[in-house]
Amino acid sequence: MVFIRATMAPMTVFDPPIAPLSEALRCVQVSGVFYCPSELSEPWGVELPPMDDCVWFHAVIEGSCTLEVEGQIQEIRAGDLIVIPHGSGHRAWGAEPAPTPSVFDLPHDHVNEQYAVLRHGGGGEMTRLVCGGVRLHHPAARPLIDALPAVIHTEPVGSARSDWIWSTLELIAEETRTVRPGGEAVVSRLCDIVVIQAIRSWMDRDPAARVGWLGALRDPQVGGVIAAIHADPAADWTVAALAEVAAMSRSAFASRFTGLVGESAMRYVARWRMAVAADLLAESGTTVGGAAAAVGYDSEAAFSRAFKRVTGANPRESKRSLTQ
Repeated sequence: MVFIRATMAPMTVFDPPIAPLSEALRCVQVSGVFYCPSELSEPWGVELPPMDDCVWFHAVIEGSCTLEVEGQIQEIRAGDLIVIPHGSGHRAWGAEPAPTPSVFDLPHDHVNEQYAVLRHGGGGEMTRLVCGGVRLHHPAARPLIDALPAVIHTEPVGSARSDWIWSTLELIAEETRTVRPGGEAVVSRLCDIVVIQAIRSWMDRDPAARVGWLGALRDPQVGGVIAAIHADPAADWTVAALAEVAAMSRSAFASRFTGLVGESAMRYVARWRMAVAADLLAESGTTVGGAAAAVGYDSEAAFSRAFKRVTGANPRESKRSLTQ
């Protein structure tokens, strides 16, 4: 499977309180995508191994199947959409348990590097799936993905949002029936929409979306602070400066931030800066000094110490590994 890197849109500053959450969702833009319509006939089974930084989605177009993710077994039917945010390994099979070979060991009809059709099984009753994988590299997308559950299951409930999801999947299917100019770009953007709509659907209905980092983004004071940190990682942030953004006393702000986010404000600033720096180092034209300056460090040595403290790696070594 090959993932194709795409260009990210520039960051935009939003106004709180909905702004930080909007920013996080806006940053769920793919830097790679693989799309695979699958025709699976009884008896059949497949397995996808774990893949870091990959968000999988599977939509059941026809028939039904059983899906196992991290020990959770779910029956999914026509109209269901499953999103697996953390790249967890998972298995699927039809009406009866069957061997589950790795999907990568099965023959595919490759249209190009991004699209392939899988036909597999014993020739019986057919199940049709739309399967896809996307990769996300923007630093703001990472804490959002980390906050999501192991599986997001969206069922066809007739809502406007579920109708949008299925209309989008139909557009993806239409784009991949024939090779046309711009098809890769169209499918990449449509996959963005599918993943974002599934995440929004989960956030609307699940109480878990009201706590932790996601809950902090909804908070008028702390959400505004997170937006400010994201918008300007190079600023001379201190607890006092961040408390001023929140219009709170220093002690009240420090307590509220830690209580909602689960770590101190300055720890969050440090992690955000190093996440931004790591993305910059992955670009071939960015030097260690350039990455340091972009996140507020005048001294390359001080930046290197901070980078290693947060990430556990030397920035020069990281750059070599990221750009190989």
